[in-house]
Amino acid sequence: MNDLQTVNTLKGLVIDAVHKAKSGHPGGAMSSMDYAYLLFTEYLKFDPSNTKWLGRDRFILSAGHESMLAYSLLHYIGWLEMDDLKLFRQMKSRTPGHPENFMTPGIECTTGPLGQGAAMSVGFAIASRHQEAALDQNLFRHKTYVLLGDGCMQEDITLGAASLAGHLKLDQLVWYYDQNHVQIAGTIDRVASDDYKKVFEGMQWEVLEVNAHDHAALRKVLDHAQTKRNRPLLIIGDSKMANGAFSMEGSNETHGSPLPAEERLKTRAKLGLPADQDFHVPPESYKHFRRNFDKRRAEADAWQKDFDLKSKDAAFKAKFAAFYETSSYPDLPQVTWPIGKPVATRNAFGDIIELWADHIPNFIGGSADLDGSNMTEQFVEKVGDFQADSPLNRNLAFGVREFPMSAISNGLALHGGMIPFDATFLAFADYSRAALRLGAIQRCRVIHEFSHDSFFLGEDGPTHQPVEQVMSLRLIPNFYVMRPADAHETQVMMDVAINLTESPSAICLTRQKLPLLHLDLKTISQARFGAYAVLDCDAPEVVILATGSEVSLALTAAQALSKLKIKVVSMPCWELFLEQPKSYQDAVLSPKCLKRVSIEAGTTTGWQKFTGMNGLNIGLDHFGDSGPAEDLAREYGFTPDQVVASIKKYLEE
Repeated sequence: MNDLQTVNTLKGLVIDAVHKAKSGHPGGAMSSMDYAYLLFTEYLKFDPSNTKWLGRDRFILSAGHESMLAYSLLHYIGWLEMDDLKLFRQMKSRTPGHPENFMTPGIECTTGPLGQGAAMSVGFAIASRHQEAALDQNLFRHKTYVLLGDGCMQEDITLGAASLAGHLKLDQLVWYYDQNHVQIAGTIDRVASDDYKKVFEGMQWEVLEVNAHDHAALRKVLDHAQTKRNRPLLIIGDSKMANGAFSMEGSNETHGSPLPAEERLKTRAKLGLPADQDFHVPPESYKHFRRNFDKRRAEADAWQKDFDLKSKDAAFKAKFAAFYETSSYPDLPQVTWPIGKPVATRNAFGDIIELWADHIPNFIGGSADLDGSNMTEQFVEKVGDFQADSPLNRNLAFGVREFPMSAISNGLALHGGMIPFDATFLAFADYSRAALRLGAIQRCRVIHEFSHDSFFLGEDGPTHQPVEQVMSLRLIPNFYVMRPADAHETQVMMDVAINLTESPSAICLTRQKLPLLHLDLKTISQARFGAYAVLDCDAPEVVILATGSEVSLALTAAQALSKLKIKVVSMPCWELFLEQPKSYQDAVLSPKCLKRVSIEAGTTTGWQKFTGMNGLNIGLDHFGDSGPAEDLAREYGFTPDQVVASIKKYLEE
């Protein structure tokens, strides 16, 4: 058994699994297989006996539609059974249509939305570089290999992430671009004529070009990838779509569909596979693939001995535990704010992360060029910018790259040992949205700070004033959207967010200063349940539900309506509230009271879940205007007098 025969057998698994599933993407997997085979058999550092070995190199399939390429390789390692391959794309199988990190051993991150795997790999590389500096260079210097396709290159997120990776000189990052010149709708020359060698060299990458089916040439570039460099490496593999197919090499019809029946049989024959046995792998093929497994196990054993030796040092042991053995933070120190002094919740966030920087050594993140607006400047001053020559520092200057920023943050979380946050304006959450969604799918603990959370932003106008964003973010499953009412609620929400070990969160914060709630901290701590009464009474005639800056507005309006029995509820997080027992929900919502009002400076669609179809929903169902915040409040009905008038009219109906 030789290399070519093993590659052909791997291609046969791809072809057969896609055929059995009646769907899938065989062409790209066939064009990439020569490189992937050599990487896995001769270069990728992993422990065949332990999918989670910390010293492993990471492999990310950014071209996630080529999932059967990954599954066939994982089967050859021994991490997937043949029956898993036969269940490709079936319900609850370990071989879903696109790689999912919680479904399949050996899959580092969920990919499929093109370009996000490439961006997440930058987070992996940053995590590795930082842990080299903070923990140990020998133990934590591993490489991150990424396989990209033409679609990844066309998604702008790839170039945004690559720009930052080049600037940071992330030399342990190796991208392989399978340039097969074909995508679903046709050939690449219909839509692009980019010279990626020039593009990436301009972004401070080293670029090598290679014949993607020449094993000697591939080994040469992979040998070079092992050398010490001062920049990331892009390998451009000039390949043939569906390489090895009988008559459909180079055809876009192989991209997203099984090979036609006759083409499949003739291709299998061309590859030297038996006509009467699908999913055929001779024993000697496994043996050839695993020829370096003893070496890999020896490397893992040597790593473990080095780790055990270094763990005898108390300082190293404590640092490692902080990074890898601490998942919850029940006793973080609390910030205190002067009574009676209004505080913008974005400022409270800045105070909190500055304090946390001293107590969570693996807390890392930054802003999309909005340090002074997102209030991350204090964090920057304390921990310094992570740069090529200062990898021990923990502030990430993301630049104006919201989508790459949030995908990179997902990568930091998935690498392990890091707790990331990122920050921008709430209106720009839409730039990050695809990464927020993928982070929720992957169960990434990432805190996304979104400041300037309403029309009270003022003069910047409708382009920067979020209207639909908060409600839109609430639609994402496994994603916690928090809009605290004051500085103390912000701290409660941040405590919750840091302990959401399998979920991302968004904390939406004000630019304008808000009064501190006149409640004791024990009462405010109930915010962790998602909603609680900030003004209570027995048998209320009206229940007012509010979030964020509108909680103080609701309290002022309730005071003006003192002749009525009014209950005011702060509801900083719907998701947390809906997780509570029905008894708690009823205690907060007072279901016998049928007059309910919601107040939130955003779209009202969705509040009916709590107010009912006959409730009053005070909000903003249109875009804003450019003007002073106080003028906008009057224009949109958000002054205390206007809210009082609206509630009186509602009660009279």
